[in-house]
Amino acid sequence: MFAAYFDCPGGPENLYMKEVMKPHPGEGEVLVKVSASALNRADLLQRRGKYPPPKGASDILGLEAAGTVAGLGPGCTGRWKVGDAVMALLSGGGQAQYVTVPEGHLMPIPKEMTFIQAAAIPEAWLTAFQLLHFVGKVQEGERVLIHAGASGVGMAAIQLVRLAKAIPIVTAGTQEKLKATANAGAAAGFNYKNEDFSEKVLEFTQGSGVDIILDCVGGSYWEKNLNCLSTDGRWIIYGLLSGGEVHGDLLSRLLSKRASIHTSLLRSRDKEASSPLFLQYKERLVRAFTEDVLPYFSEGTSPRLQPHVDSVYPLHAIAEAHRAMEENKNIGKIVIEVPV
Repeated sequence: MFAAYFDCPGGPENLYMKEVMKPHPGEGEVLVKVSASALNRADLLQRRGKYPPPKGASDILGLEAAGTVAGLGPGCTGRWKVGDAVMALLSGGGQAQYVTVPEGHLMPIPKEMTFIQAAAIPEAWLTAFQLLHFVGKVQEGERVLIHAGASGVGMAAIQLVRLAKAIPIVTAGTQEKLKATANAGAAAGFNYKNEDFSEKVLEFTQGSGVDIILDCVGGSYWEKNLNCLSTDGRWIIYGLLSGGEVHGDLLSRLLSKRASIHTSLLRSRDKEASSPLFLQYKERLVRAFTEDVLPYFSEGTSPRLQPHVDSVYPLHAIAEAHRAMEENKNIGKIVIEVPV
């Protein structure tokens, strides 16, 4: 089969199509013929040599995929059959013609949805869902500040905050992105490049601040985040786009608000983890999302959830897709279409 590949860490120019061995499903695994995958920041980091795949995971890029069931490994429970349209949460391997997936990490694709749309769901929406519900324990009426509001995770989080009857507030870097987040349901949005988002958030919340912050930026935002975090607020860090160094009295400021910091990485919760709790985490997450959220992607539901696809690139143009994400102009997901 063909897969997106690179031989040594570096820029997008190192990516190419490589013929590799087609995987075989192991115990409890399903073989999926991939129609589409999607790009994530983790793919860019892995290509640069800064985010290796977890132990036991494929070293092929791609943390999500949509396609059809092509085979079943021994021990599968019968919940999937050959030909089923599925989308998958992966630890790697999605940007290839075939990928193997633990059966509990698959979700059915809603009938009206294309493979391109479905590929934009697993990593971004499951990340946002676990940050809000498994980590942040969002409650009705709470205010949630979402950094990188026009990213794949950001656009998903806006809609999931609305679904939870809470209030989404976002930051983004252009007026075009802020407009897109407003269309997705953001109650307010602020341009971090030309205004102090912490002041604007406090103004919008009449001085009380936000209850939850979803932060993929890290170090450079710490002071502003604490400025606009409410007493007893939860600051959830799931990325470090600006680095992890903090210069200042973080702990005293945190303590004065009785606030808490949570950190979360979804990819590293893989099947090789030693704790039984971690062994089941992704399956529990996928099951909860399938039951509580997936029905709202179907026509006729209210509210209606929708994945936001920014652009589509064929697998052989994977380098162009990486360059597009590095330019940081995309709104929602960059999807990779996989050839037959």
